[in-house]
Amino acid sequence: MRFLHFTFLLHLKPISITRLSLAHQSQPAASFTFLLNLFVCFLLLRTSVPLTLTHFLCFGLRWSVAEALPLASFSFLSASSGSPFLFFAFKFSVQFSPVRYSTGMVGLSPGEKHFIQGGIAQDIRSDGRKRLTYRPINVETGVIPQANGSARIRMGATDVISTVKAELGKPISLQPDKGKVSIYVDCSPTAAPMFEGRGGEELSTELSVALQRSLLGGKSGAGAGIDLSSLVVVEGKICWDLYIDCLVVCSDGNLLDALGAAIKAALSNTGIPRVQVAAGASGDEQPEVDISDEEFLQFDTSDIPVIVTLTKVGRHYIVDATTEEESQMSSAISISVNRKGHICGLTKRGGAGLDPSIVLDMISVAKHVSEQLINKLDSEIAAAEAGEDES
Repeated sequence: MRFLHFTFLLHLKPISITRLSLAHQSQPAASFTFLLNLFVCFLLLRTSVPLTLTHFLCFGLRWSVAEALPLASFSFLSASSGSPFLFFAFKFSVQFSPVRYSTGMVGLSPGEKHFIQGGIAQDIRSDGRKRLTYRPINVETGVIPQANGSARIRMGATDVISTVKAELGKPISLQPDKGKVSIYVDCSPTAAPMFEGRGGEELSTELSVALQRSLLGGKSGAGAGIDLSSLVVVEGKICWDLYIDCLVVCSDGNLLDALGAAIKAALSNTGIPRVQVAAGASGDEQPEVDISDEEFLQFDTSDIPVIVTLTKVGRHYIVDATTEEESQMSSAISISVNRKGHICGLTKRGGAGLDPSIVLDMISVAKHVSEQLINKLDSEIAAAEAGEDES
């Protein structure tokens, strides 16, 4: 890997980090500054090591380095103040490697950014949708035969798979009358370049925690969209442990909503084996159980919520944002809403704060949008189940 060493002279006048552009100026002061920079650059070149490229910054000259290029060896060199012009010299190395874009750092030109923001302001998004319209949703169920239930959801180019595996376990002592549910998300390195290395691990953890909060309620189980008491076989002794594993196959924005929909579809496809408990066990003895291979109980998904993420771009907010739209957001709120219109969970991301009145308005919009999303998912899941039965 080749390294190029850059030496910059930075004028104390505030310099905006934008494209490289030299303003044409005729003022004597600007010309003098330009010549003085050249002279100092010449002196630095006389003392610099080989393969050193010297640049200068004066009035109107602006420089930017691509965000995706990693910086290293940043060191302070010198400062001189013996003239009306005060300069600082910095030296650092730039390692040139393939540029990688993440779902949060999309390389867009100023024109593309303006096009996205302007379209949202006029309620005409870049793909023709309105602000509160989802992309086409496609549902497949039973995609993993080895699992108790599975589903694949495509929202536009975003593609995720969810599987449910049921195993017998023991309830925790604080909740002897409830089963257990665990949610794990894996971001495939092929889904997006940012998922390679620790980027994928960090996002997987964030998504897993957000899904736990949205679908499973608090630590006590209050507000959970999944009825944990229905997973108990023998109170305090035997319960079903559900392991929900999600895989992000392709990412083009709105991952949390897609994962929530995939989990709902996978649970609707889940069959829990019927269990017969042998009589005779008493006290602390663990009862014997017989798990049926032929009889299954269909999992009740009527109260499982959907997740609606409202992404704020400018003054407006949109649903089902693409990766490019997410790159222009100031903040986003993911709201978990069930069929009755009850709020089951709420997650915020993004650095910008939101006024409480705006949050309440976003919750109201999410309730309205969730009705359409639930109806759409129900029809798609029913069609997928019918197609699975025919095959």
